[in-house]
Amino acid sequence: MWNGLLRSLRIKLLLLALLSSLWSARAEAHEVVPVIADLVVQDGEMRLDLRMNLEVFVAGIDLGSVLDTSTAEEAARYDALRAMEPAALEAEARDWAGGWLPGVRVSADGAPLATRLAEVVIPEVGDLSFARNSHLVIAAEVPEGTRVLEVAWPEGSGQLVLRQQGVEKPYTGLIEAGGTSGPIEIGGGGMKGALSAFAGYVPVGFDHILPKGLDHILFVLGLFFLSTRLRPLLWQVSAFTLAHTITLALGALGWVSVPAGIVEPLIAASITYVAVENVLTNALHAWRPAVVFCFGLLHGLGFASVLEEFGLPEGQFVPALLGFNVGVELGQITVIAMAFLAVGYWFGGKPWYRRAIAVPASLAIAAVGAYWFVERAFF
Repeated sequence: MWNGLLRSLRIKLLLLALLSSLWSARAEAHEVVPVIADLVVQDGEMRLDLRMNLEVFVAGIDLGSVLDTSTAEEAARYDALRAMEPAALEAEARDWAGGWLPGVRVSADGAPLATRLAEVVIPEVGDLSFARNSHLVIAAEVPEGTRVLEVAWPEGSGQLVLRQQGVEKPYTGLIEAGGTSGPIEIGGGGMKGALSAFAGYVPVGFDHILPKGLDHILFVLGLFFLSTRLRPLLWQVSAFTLAHTITLALGALGWVSVPAGIVEPLIAASITYVAVENVLTNALHAWRPAVVFCFGLLHGLGFASVLEEFGLPEGQFVPALLGFNVGVELGQITVIAMAFLAVGYWFGGKPWYRRAIAVPASLAIAAVGAYWFVERAFF
């Protein structure tokens, strides 16, 4: 008897410690997002317009090892820069760019170009709960007759989404830190094929769930903790998948647009609802898949905002969208598989599973969701 109670207590403490650590991390989170670059070659000049969270770079945060800036040693410096007026931040950015710019290597037909910092555009200080998107424009003279360009992205700078503009069949690619774009035809024609576009966007969707999508992870875990049996889980996941696929497509097409200030609090509320219902019931009632479907519509709008940041390649919209959605599904399946292997396989059939694991875990998830709702809706 005492061994059983001690085991139950240890499991509860482990779950609560884990979820409370996730809570504290997300409450202060500043998610790291890719830099979005638009490449234009016109009148013998190359311009690379980088839309970026400039404060992250100026603060010296290594984006190769940090998922959110609140965990970085330079977090205090980063927060101070975010509150800085544009003129002061621009002065800081120009000083920093002198050391960073040589790492952005652009070559023309294999020969390096002499790049320069052409422009820095920084918006006014806004809502400090959101990153400020500034523009850093790099320019270089391109020799007459150049056929291809190639862009190398520095180590420690996170991911770069590179989009060619002003040509037919433009190049679009995701470049990892320390990687290169490969040859980009100046006149266009480097657009990815359907299979390549599909494959390229699968990891983008997966990455948005694991490791970056903590709110989506907790929602999926909320579905899992209702019951470890396959049928209830399958009904819920199917409803969720169908719903977020619909709004992801509509949002990516630009047919539906809801401000993040509305969507994000409601996503937090959906997490709380599902977790609280897990505590109140241990069975899949008829309304649960319908409610999950409605919440899936909200999560799909959240996924669509990610695609809006990345952009979808013209001419390969459908394969890229499908690839992103498949990546999201693979991420969700991975979360469920990990939860089953960690908890469900070993303890799902135990008579004390609901009392010792499902209810405490659901209460912790509900608390996190409620906190996020208040934070996103009122702060």
